[in-house]
Order: sequence, then C-alpha cells, then structure tokens
Amino acid sequence: CLDRMGSEVTILNPDPIEARYSYLSEHATFRAWEGEALPAHDVVVFLDFNEITRCGRLGEAFADANSKKLVIDHHISVDKPWWDEAFVDVRASATGLLIHRIHEVIGLDIDLPAALGIFTSIVSDTGWFKYSNTDAQTPRIASELVETGVEPPKMYQAIEQRKKLNHPELTGRVLARTKFFADDRMALVTQPWSEDAVGYDSDDVLDCVRSVARVEVVLFVRELSDKTCKLSARSKEWYDVQRLTRRFGGGGHARAAGASFESSLKETCADLVEAVEGDFAVRDGGAA
Repeated sequence: CLDRMGSEVTILNPDPIEARYSYLSEHATFRAWEGEALPAHDVVVFLDFNEITRCGRLGEAFADANSKKLVIDHHISVDKPWWDEAFVDVRASATGLLIHRIHEVIGLDIDLPAALGIFTSIVSDTGWFKYSNTDAQTPRIASELVETGVEPPKMYQAIEQRKKLNHPELTGRVLARTKFFADDRMALVTQPWSEDAVGYDSDDVLDCVRSVARVEVVLFVRELSDKTCKLSARSKEWYDVQRLTRRFGGGGHARAAGASFESSLKETCADLVEAVEGDFAVRDGGAA
C-alpha cells in the first residue's frame, strides 16, 4: 500500500521469515535485522503487536530512533502507550482486516501482493475460519481476496503442509504427555527441550486436544534451549486465556494467548495449573 503511494519502504524483522511464508517474499523484500544501523526513515509501522519488546534488540533500536511510531493491531493492550499514533480494533479477527480498511479509506484497490498478505493474516488468526473470532465480515473479505487472485488450496499447502518428516512421530510423543486437570476441563501438554523440536508447530497439538468434548482450556508449555519456557494457551467458549497470560507477563486474545517464563518446566506447569484450577474453582462456586 505504502509502496504504491510512492513511499520508500523497508520491511525489517527481528528474525528471518519462516519458510512456509516464503511466497510473500516473491512480492516484497523481507530482511532480518542483524544489528546494523537502521535505514533512514520517518515512520516505523508495527503490525500485529503493541509491545515493542516483542522485537527484542530491534525494538530497542527503534525506540532510540528519532522517528514516528505507528501501531496497527487487534490485540488487547494494558501497557502505557509508547507510540505516536495507533489504529487498534480488538474486535477485528485479524490485523489484515485493518490493512483492508486502510486501503478502502485511501481509495486504493487491493492488488494481488496485498491480497496475499491480508489473506495470510486472516487464516492465521482464525485457524482457517474455525475459531470463534470469525465474524461475518471475515469470510466476506476473504471472498473478495479470492476474486483478486488468491488461491486458498495453494496457500494452505504452503502454510500447513510443509511439516518436517519427524512431525507425526513428534506430535504423537507430545500428545502422549497430555494430562487433565479441573475435572478434565483443563488439558496440559508439555514438551521438554530437544533438538528435533526446534521450530515445531504446536497448532496440531492444540487443535487435537481442544477437540476433546469436555476440555475448555488447553495449555501447551514448551521448554526452550536456555531452560526457560514458552506457553501457548487456547480455550473454547468462556475461559479468558488473555487474562491468564497477563498474570505471567504475556498477552493475546480471549481464546488464544501466550507467555514466556523464566522458570523450569516443572515450576512453570505447577504455577499454571494452580492458576487455572483456581479460576475454575471460582466459577464453580458461582462467583462473578
């Protein structure tokens, strides 16, 4: 959008783009920051997050830069605003929908490169339209993008069907460690650190466990190489995982959120089980 309006644009990320999104790089140049001086710029646009710490060291460089900061996002924020301007709608199913609105307001048609990016955002955040955040607007806009030239089967294959050879075996081992709590309404899945788990996509595990009829919330805790832990949390109907992860310095959405922990796998799991079981106890007791 900015490029077509005549701006000089650099797409800079803290990490290299994942292989499954390589089709996006056919239309735009993505670069991973390696500590070099930032390119000369007037404005930094932060997409799909509202905490500058999510950029790691790159975020520190942006914070020190004398440039305007613009956030475009749909996540809940409880931190003090650090940006100059923000376009945020927590009701939007995906940040891509906000980019679609910007095109409409400017009066710019959606070309194929933009359509691919917006469609990627939509299907990533709605789980290919199966999550509860999928409203009437979401598939309607997706349909417009298909008319522009987006090919959903081709994109699904690129994003979802490029797993490593060990993925089925690893998924089986992870699922075998599933434990249930809170009268089987909470499921905890753990993954100790191992080299073959690098880059593992947890969505298959989360979706499988969440398909159990009685389960309301699923917590997937992965141990990282430095013995810290990363949480991916999902829920079905009423449990707010965003509120849960906020207690531990994380965030996200009501039905999908995450957090990082500076503690061992055992300690992290114990803290999470205690917190969720406490929430269920409050609900069972009839408290508001």
